[in-house]
Amino acid sequence: MRTPAPDTRPVALTIAGSDSGGGAGIQADLATMTAHGVFGTSAITAVTAQHTRGVESSFPLPPDTVTAQIDAVTDDFAVGAAKTGMLATTEIVETVADRAGSFSFPLVVDPVMVATTGDRLLEPDAEAAYERLLAEATVATPNADEATVLTGIEVVDRESAREAGEALLELGVDAALIKGGHVPGETVRDVLVTADGETAFEHPRVGTEATHGSGCALAAAIAARLAVDADRDLEDAVGGATDFLARAVRYHYDVGEGAGTVNHAVDLRNRAAREPTAEAVEAVVQQLVEADASALVPEVGTNVVGATPFAETVDETAAVEGRLARTLSGVQPTRGVRFGASSHVARFLLSAREFAPALRFAANCRFAPDVADALEELDWTVGEYDRADEPAAVSETDGETMGWGARQVFADREEPPVAVVDRGDVGKEPMTKVVARDAETLAERLGSLNAALEES
Repeated sequence: MRTPAPDTRPVALTIAGSDSGGGAGIQADLATMTAHGVFGTSAITAVTAQHTRGVESSFPLPPDTVTAQIDAVTDDFAVGAAKTGMLATTEIVETVADRAGSFSFPLVVDPVMVATTGDRLLEPDAEAAYERLLAEATVATPNADEATVLTGIEVVDRESAREAGEALLELGVDAALIKGGHVPGETVRDVLVTADGETAFEHPRVGTEATHGSGCALAAAIAARLAVDADRDLEDAVGGATDFLARAVRYHYDVGEGAGTVNHAVDLRNRAAREPTAEAVEAVVQQLVEADASALVPEVGTNVVGATPFAETVDETAAVEGRLARTLSGVQPTRGVRFGASSHVARFLLSAREFAPALRFAANCRFAPDVADALEELDWTVGEYDRADEPAAVSETDGETMGWGARQVFADREEPPVAVVDRGDVGKEPMTKVVARDAETLAERLGSLNAALEES
């Protein structure tokens, strides 16, 4: 018999409807809680028949059944935080409000009142009953339409979001996060309003309609973060949750016949891919060393960079610390592979991923007439940008050149090029960057380019 080794986790509770399509409701909440390292429990308020295209039917559970579920969970588990979602009827809203008065843990209220289509989901009496529930909430997370229903203030910008948040505070909620996903614009701005003031969390809007379950995931992420650390600053919890949701929307699940749904496991899978990504970079480096690919290495050295599948920052890219250099004994890495070790190539790769998200690996090589000939001989698709065309406002902004260069090469292409030529500038060495979806392909391409140079 083996000795047990139990895993202790913080516990969170979701009080919401069931989504048979798995993208929203308790299914989304539990998946999000798991992704945050939290054990999720639930009290189901309604059973819905729905999918990525819409809701077919909904059956609210009796209020006594909802109460029994809440009591069963809170009597047995040390709940660290809870969140509410779809509460379906006036009676259920009132029931949850009654039980929330005895909660000794933070409560996140997502007042699910208005569908993405703009349709009202609750009768007026239930909307009025929400005022009692809000008075028990640590934070409420209405979207713009729901904030308008609750306060009468039309949310169209940051100022009106602040006004709506302040109006919600007057109802007794400790804090209000007015979500900006329904407000038009290139930037999604979520505004957190507390007694101490306001904080805006901004993210570039993702060009997708696959936002099913986004409100559920955001509220569940906030609750999970509060369950992990009861003393966590609310602004920190909300900021982390909005970052989580922005990535979950960009890398959404392509499932169903509708637009799809947010990717609740995106952070979990991204973290799990760190070690394999670093190992893949090390394998490419080893092949360059074994082949003594000196012909590829520019004066500044070569770096090999690998991004985790859902990377958004340099710290989520693995690279050689100090790059590979030409030495008397051949090409050698100056140090090992670690995350955040590259700046130049990593920023270029991340910028390229804005247009071709499947790209995960890149390496910089030298550029000269013989490299140009080799690229032509290989018959690769090659992109190019000229720093002489770079707007002054870009070149004067630290770190923006890579984004500008990637835009020139990758925008408006169905398929990304194999190599990108940067002809350099004063004080900037000309460079060739080779990109690929996987490490094996990158290694193969670098090997082909090296062989072509050795034969020339």
